[in-house]
Amino acid sequence: MRLSEKFNALKEKDEAALIIYTTAGFPSMKSFQNQLSVIAENGADVIEIGIPFSDPIADGPSIQASSQIGLENGATLPAVLKMVGSISLSVPLVFMSYLNPLLSYGREKLLRDMAKAGVTGLIIPDLPVEESAEWRKSCKEAGVDLIFLVTPVTHEARIQQVLDASSGFVYCVSLTGTTGARKELSEGVTTFLESIASKTDTPVAVGFGVSTPEHIRKLKSSADGVIVGSRVIDAIKNGEDLAGLVKSLKDATQNRG
Repeated sequence: MRLSEKFNALKEKDEAALIIYTTAGFPSMKSFQNQLSVIAENGADVIEIGIPFSDPIADGPSIQASSQIGLENGATLPAVLKMVGSISLSVPLVFMSYLNPLLSYGREKLLRDMAKAGVTGLIIPDLPVEESAEWRKSCKEAGVDLIFLVTPVTHEARIQQVLDASSGFVYCVSLTGTTGARKELSEGVTTFLESIASKTDTPVAVGFGVSTPEHIRKLKSSADGVIVGSRVIDAIKNGEDLAGLVKSLKDATQNRG
C-alpha cells in the first residue's frame, strides 16, 4: 500500500495517521520481526524502520543506543531488506537511514530491492534537498516516496523547496535538537504545523518529542499524522506492553474534530 492511499483512507475516517518508529535489530533480529507484527496489528497506520548507523546525529539517547545494539546484532541494510521482504504486513513501511549505508548499497539497487520488499517510503535525514535531484528521480521511477524534514527554524525559501520535493508526507520536526520522549510539546508547534499545511497538499506528519496520547490529541487537528519513536524504543527496552501502548496512541488519533 502506498502512503497516499493510507493517508486518503484515514482522511475519510477523520483520523490522523499513527506512524510508529522502531529500530531494526533491536533488541534482537527475531524480536524486531515480532515487533513489526505487533505494531501493525494494534493500530499503527505506517511503520518507520530505522536502519542502524554508527553516527545517528539526529537521534536522541534512546534511538542512538538501540541503533548500536542493532549494529551489534547484524541489522545491516541487506539483512533488514531480506527480513522485511520475507514477511507480509498490512501497513505501509518506510525506511529511515542516513546516507552512507544507502550509498554503499547503491541507489538503483536499493530502490529496486526496497520496492520488491514492500517498502514504499524513504527518509534520509542527512540528504540536503538541494542535492537530492538524482535521489528524487530514482525514487519516483521505483515508486518509492522520498520524505524530507522541515523544522521550526527552516528558512521560508527553503521550506518551499522541501515541500515541493517531498512525497508521501512531509516530516515536520516539532522542535530543534535531537529526537527523544518529552513531557511537554514545544510552544508554537501547532502554529508551525498549520503554517506548513497551508503551503502544501502533501500530508503533514509531526515527530520528535511526541510520546503520549495527550500529545497526539493536541496535535491531531493540526497534522495529518504523528510519529512516535523514542517512547516506543523505551517501551521495548523496558519490557512494557507494546500492543497496549500502540493501541492507546492510535485511539488518540481518532475524531480529529
